[in-house]
Amino acid sequence: MQDISSYLDIAPEVQIALQAGQAVVALESTVIAHGLPYPANIEIAHAMEATIWAEGAVPATIGIHDGKIVIGLNADEIEQLATAAHVRKVSRRDLAFTLARGEWGATTVAGTMLCAHMAGIRFFATGGIGGVHRGAETSMDISADLQELSQTPVLVTCAGAKSILDLNLTLEYLETHGIPVIGWQCDEFPAFYVAQSGLRLSQRLDDVATLARLAHIQWQSGLHGIIVACPIPAAHAMEAAPLEQAIAAALRSAREQGIQGAALTPYVLSQVAQTTTGESIEANKALLINNARWAARFAQAYAKR
Repeated sequence: MQDISSYLDIAPEVQIALQAGQAVVALESTVIAHGLPYPANIEIAHAMEATIWAEGAVPATIGIHDGKIVIGLNADEIEQLATAAHVRKVSRRDLAFTLARGEWGATTVAGTMLCAHMAGIRFFATGGIGGVHRGAETSMDISADLQELSQTPVLVTCAGAKSILDLNLTLEYLETHGIPVIGWQCDEFPAFYVAQSGLRLSQRLDDVATLARLAHIQWQSGLHGIIVACPIPAAHAMEAAPLEQAIAAALRSAREQGIQGAALTPYVLSQVAQTTTGESIEANKALLINNARWAARFAQAYAKR
């Protein structure tokens, strides 16, 4: 990889931790700019960071600002991302464009993985990865997150893939591209707001030491991304049937209005939040905190090696 250090703005606490070989966990910023409404977006950003600190690791929320990849956004920058009217969603294809224009950018799962890898960060906590959208057999709408996992050596702790996707096709894509999907203390692929999807996983782990050893072997072998799928805590899991009705209605609305591409997921999640009178927002917050906690523990176990 060419030297991109001139585009990296790494927060002092993150730089110190990286130099010392300590545990660092990357966090995305699309959840702040596009994933949750204000003020829940700011609250969850700070809560995830606090959770990681409490586990003895260092959080690094990633975003784009003034022509720099900021590895470790400060409180003022998080506030601006949460309240700005126009923030670009930044995946791999958007990175150079956003840097060149000096715009505010919020990194997606793919964008965060890429930037974390540039900075030397191996662990990343998010809500749910993107995947193969429903109807992709005609639309070809497949998230760049999946391709990024096949080429970037970062472990992604998530609550599976977002419920609005075709989860079966998403798993098929991941298998085809050789991306390990580890069920964390579970045998089924989690479905974001719902703990179980009915889709069995072939790989399960229950202890952090073995997971750290797996990550070490994966990357020592020159292999790339890893998904660790953590079910949403049971107390916050939603009922599958009414949730599916809300998703189907939101997708119909999106089709009728011609909403697609990068705008589709934020729109559908917003519609689901309205239909469920905020229950999905509370579920989202709970799974994000849970994922941050486990990602910090995984990073700690890996650092101890």
